[in-house]
Amino acid sequence: MSILATTPAYEALCQRHQRLHRLNHLQSIASWDQSAFMPARGAQARAEALAEMGGLIHQLATDPELRQLLDGAEQEPLDDFQRASLREMRRVWRAANALPQSLVEAKSLANSHCEHAWRSQRGANDWAGYVENLRPVVRHAREEARLLSEDTGLSRYDALLDQYEPGMRAAEVDRVFGELRQWLPGLIQQVMARQADDSVIHPQGPFPATAQRALGLDAMKLLGFDFEAGRLDESAHPFCGGVPEDVRMTTRYRDDSFLQSLTGTIHETGHGRYEQNLPREWLGLPIANARSMGLHESQSLSFEMQLAAHPGFAGLLQPLVERHLGHQRGFSAENLNRLMTRVAPGYIRVDADEVTYPAHVILRYEIERPLIEGQIEVEDIPALWDAKMQELLGLDTRGNYKDGPMQDVHWGAGLFGYFPCYTLGAMYAAQWFAAMRRERPTLDADIARGELAPVFDWLRDRVWSQGSRWETPELVRRASGEALNPAHFRRHLESRYLG
Repeated sequence: MSILATTPAYEALCQRHQRLHRLNHLQSIASWDQSAFMPARGAQARAEALAEMGGLIHQLATDPELRQLLDGAEQEPLDDFQRASLREMRRVWRAANALPQSLVEAKSLANSHCEHAWRSQRGANDWAGYVENLRPVVRHAREEARLLSEDTGLSRYDALLDQYEPGMRAAEVDRVFGELRQWLPGLIQQVMARQADDSVIHPQGPFPATAQRALGLDAMKLLGFDFEAGRLDESAHPFCGGVPEDVRMTTRYRDDSFLQSLTGTIHETGHGRYEQNLPREWLGLPIANARSMGLHESQSLSFEMQLAAHPGFAGLLQPLVERHLGHQRGFSAENLNRLMTRVAPGYIRVDADEVTYPAHVILRYEIERPLIEGQIEVEDIPALWDAKMQELLGLDTRGNYKDGPMQDVHWGAGLFGYFPCYTLGAMYAAQWFAAMRRERPTLDADIARGELAPVFDWLRDRVWSQGSRWETPELVRRASGEALNPAHFRRHLESRYLG
């Protein structure tokens, strides 16, 4: 007897999700174009088109017939894989049904308007103008959180966090970040004292954007990016979008510094390779999606921090840098590694070293959570930002909105609940590499020789190819042999910077 004859409800659900995937494909490419190539006068029309598409996708995802199909599939003779697939379909269905179409469309419009205005307002340090656009974004995010909370029984912030990191709760984030807060400031001071006498040569620009782009493309080739299934462009804030069949990465360039673009491109390449290596045989089904944004960030940080900041990797970068930017003393492998592992508190999260980076994430988490819960308002953000920047990194950000609360695109784009995933990702990445070293003691020597396949093969087998087959704790246990263990992250930082 054929599978189609025994599991008709499940097969019908698969067909529905294939259609949703194709529409999400178009929406994703339109969103990428909005950030990378769309002319300014297209902003309103694009915002309306994206809202319309979001509404259409929501209609299809909330079709009343889906409830009958989901319930019917539960009674069918599904195997373990199909049961996991059905679990993910029901998770998508439940989240969609918690929200009315009117909110989905209004949220999309507000987010598009705020993100587009942010591009010019940030450069002008125009906090007052930005606030006017941010208020409706926050209002819609709070309403989304309220509705999801009522549906799931979670707190409002947990309901948003669960959209990015399924199963994670703020109580666990509080515990992990609370421990970080205990030892991170001391580690930062220790490392800075250790590096105080290091001789670091700062390469002299200008570095033309065309040369930086060529360098970035070569780094992507070194890291195995498939250019037949993706591309690199430029945007105001680096990101990775598109779909597994057509990954769209962006970076940004400064003519006085090439490392920001290079490390940003390497970071996004980690995201891109995860997407490109998701299980194609499941494509179009929710089970084929990346499991969580914490796991997604574990891939970008595996590439940027674990790999690119590895002392052996600098030797692989040196010839690429010299090929495109010429010859300077500062381009030696030793100096490149010193530059990439230099620890110094700074204003900008995406440019931060891996030791101070968690402080940026803690700061944002400690602001966005009470903002969503209604304990603070948008107008309170700058004062809280200034206080926490001073406390965590000893920096004065008063009046500097463009390098303060306006520096990231996330809040303006409505991405509340995302920020904790960055540091969770750093912890996962440290755990992956600890497991790799246990299984392959020659890993560090392999990296120095340019043998990167063992890293990529491990990530492909344990993470990329698994999609959402397993819930996060089970995926982590299967990949590394244990649950998330933040001790690996601390050991990694102490070994690299104090060892």
